[in-house]
Amino acid sequence: MVEPFKFSEPTQAAIANGIAGMTASLFAQAVFVPIDVISQKLMVQGYSGHAKYNGGLDVARKVLKSYGIRGLYRGFGLSVMTYSPSSAVWWASYGSSQRVIWRFLGQGTDLKEVAPSLSTIVAVQAAGGIIAGATASCITTPLDTIKTRLQVMGHEKRPSTRQVIKNLIADDGWKGFYRGLGPRFFSMSAWGTSMILAYEYLKRLCVKDD
Repeated sequence: MVEPFKFSEPTQAAIANGIAGMTASLFAQAVFVPIDVISQKLMVQGYSGHAKYNGGLDVARKVLKSYGIRGLYRGFGLSVMTYSPSSAVWWASYGSSQRVIWRFLGQGTDLKEVAPSLSTIVAVQAAGGIIAGATASCITTPLDTIKTRLQVMGHEKRPSTRQVIKNLIADDGWKGFYRGLGPRFFSMSAWGTSMILAYEYLKRLCVKDD
C-alpha cells in the first residue's frame, strides 16, 4: 500500500507498522475492555456503594441485565484513544528504527553480504524495542495522564477533558502532562523489548519449520 508513494524504507516501515499496530490495538480493545470492566467491578466490590458478586460470570450477567452489551464497553472510546495511538507509535518506531540500525551496521547495502549472527539480530531487535518504548512513552504520556485524571475523579461534578487540561497547566505547567514519564518509559521499554524478542523468536521458529 505504501510502496507507490516512493518513501524511504524506514518511512515505509514506520507507516505500515504504525497502521498495523493501531488496527491491531483497535480490535484488541474489543476483547480487553469487557474483561477490564469485569475485573474492575470485582476489585471494588464490597466497598461503599459497590455491589458484591460471585465471580466474573456473575458480574457479566448483572451488567448485561442492567445496561445491556453497552455496559461491558464502558470506557471503550477512551481506551481506544489511549492505546491505539500508543500501539501505532510503538510499532512505527520499532519498524523504522530497525531499518536505521541495520543501515548503520552496513546491512542491506550489499547483495553478497554475510548474514548477521543471531546475537546481532537479537541485539538490534532489543535496541529497536527500547527506542520504540522511549518514543511511545514520550508521545503518549500526556494522553495517559489526562485519561488517568478523568478515571480517578469521582462521578459527582466530574470535569471535562478540557477542564482537566486547564487544571494541569494551571497547577504544574506543561510539565504536569509528563508526570510519571520515568516509570512509564521503563514499563513500556521493558514490556516492549521482552514482547518483541519473544515475538521475533517465535516468528523465526515458524519460518524454520516451514
